Amino acid sequence: MCGKFTHLRGWQHVVAYADLVAATGGEVETVMPMRLAHVVTLDEAGRRKVVPMRWGMVARNAKDPFSGTKHIHARAETIDTLPTFREAFAERRGLVALSTFNEAKEITPTKREQQVITPRDGKPLAVAVVWERWTRRVEGELLTFAMVTVPANRLIAGMTDRMPAFLAPEDWSKWLGERPASPEEIKALLKTVEGDWDMRPQTKTPPPAKPNAQSELF
Repeated sequence: MCGKFTHLRGWQHVVAYADLVAATGGEVETVMPMRLAHVVTLDEAGRRKVVPMRWGMVARNAKDPFSGTKHIHARAETIDTLPTFREAFAERRGLVALSTFNEAKEITPTKREQQVITPRDGKPLAVAVVWERWTRRVEGELLTFAMVTVPANRLIAGMTDRMPAFLAPEDWSKWLGERPASPEEIKALLKTVEGDWDMRPQTKTPPPAKPNAQSELF
């Protein structure tokens, strides 16, 4: 299951999501669990905005802000019924645009090799996420998200049984809540896609994730 992806470093400054997805050049950064990513969601007026959030969803009533390591992914099949994700699915949905994403391929029983999957057309992929706001009077506010996953397609099935839930551009507005839709219609958007993708072994190991300091968390 996806545990690493890349996106353009400058995307958090883009106001219009159409412009964000059209971007195909610029410096990229690697995102891993417990690091920040740029999530597209809606503001109180219903307009799209890009917000930095940490990957690994922390429940609203959690005592520990680092408990998000348990909730990196949310299965599409149960996202509307599990207490951890049910409210976020109903009220706090977002998108993250990926340049590439990684899956681990088993080489031997004790060795796995990271495979980097890249769209052949160079355009970003929009993956569905759900997010939560964790707040404490002393620590402050922390925004976190979980990546939605669906059954793997033919390319990925040889490595793992799950993959990110990628959404077609015509479905973004419904997923974000800009267009009215029933819970059943929204859940139906979460499906396996094949895609025209290239898969190659990772040749360069990205730098390790930095420890999350308080200033980076909140």
